[in-house]
Amino acid sequence: MSATLERPSPTLAGPRTVAPGKDSRRLIRSQLRAGWVLIAPALLHSGIFIVIPVVFAIALSFTDYSFGDSWAWVGFQNYSDLFNDADFRAALWNTILYAVVVIPISMAISLFIALGLNQKIRGLAFFRTAFYIPTVTATVAVATIWLWIYNPGSGLANGFLSLFGFAPNSWLSDPGTALPSLMVVGIWQGLGTKIIIYLAALQGVSRDLLESASLDGAGRWQKFANVTWPALGPVQFFVLITSIVGTFQVFDLVYVMTKGGPGTETTVLVLDIYQNAFQALRLGYASAETVIMMILIAVFIGLGRLLQRADVND
Repeated sequence: MSATLERPSPTLAGPRTVAPGKDSRRLIRSQLRAGWVLIAPALLHSGIFIVIPVVFAIALSFTDYSFGDSWAWVGFQNYSDLFNDADFRAALWNTILYAVVVIPISMAISLFIALGLNQKIRGLAFFRTAFYIPTVTATVAVATIWLWIYNPGSGLANGFLSLFGFAPNSWLSDPGTALPSLMVVGIWQGLGTKIIIYLAALQGVSRDLLESASLDGAGRWQKFANVTWPALGPVQFFVLITSIVGTFQVFDLVYVMTKGGPGTETTVLVLDIYQNAFQALRLGYASAETVIMMILIAVFIGLGRLLQRADVND
């Protein structure tokens, strides 16, 4: 008799999963503990100085609290009163207009300057320092300098325009030029930070891609549109977010230069919040303004996110 040996039929087996050993689990737990310890100071800071004040502001916005011992729950009355308040509507409009004008113009100018500073030119360190100085200068000092520039009698602005035969203008007391004059200062002061961020991003653009585009016959504009601009996507969004937060929180510049005048032509949200909270002592009312400002900032950031996604998809 002859015995027939049968081979076991092959079976399809999935990938084997190996459970981590005790040493691996212990290492993962120790890394998690180390991570929580490292971020604990930032979490503590955010909780004390951001989360708790935001929660208190939202709660106070539903009351008539005014720095006294007595307060009452008024529900949405503060919000209803706000939108019937002409001063608030003016501050809201001025803030939105200020942001809509200052943000895109300052970003465009900063990117243009950063592109120039990214080239090999003489005095590069000097120009980088000169553009960044306004950012680290106290806003009160900046406002004082521009008050002199806008001075109707002896200011530099009218002196320059007189060379071309233009009549002198009362820049900060004229309702037609007061807010645009502040916009110019806001754009000028905010250039430095944006330029540094853009410059760092430009230096990280792949040189190999730029050289490949040059070998393919691409010009400067084609290299910028097809190589440089896509690489700046995340940086653009970061600059946009910081610009939105900064422009909506503008206060000291307006307070020093115009105090919201003439009339309410340059009154912005933070200035109106300050006046209601610390001058009129209407803390509940001012808290409602703060909540609306936070919602407005979130809306603008959301719109910026949508624009970034649309740009990436294109």
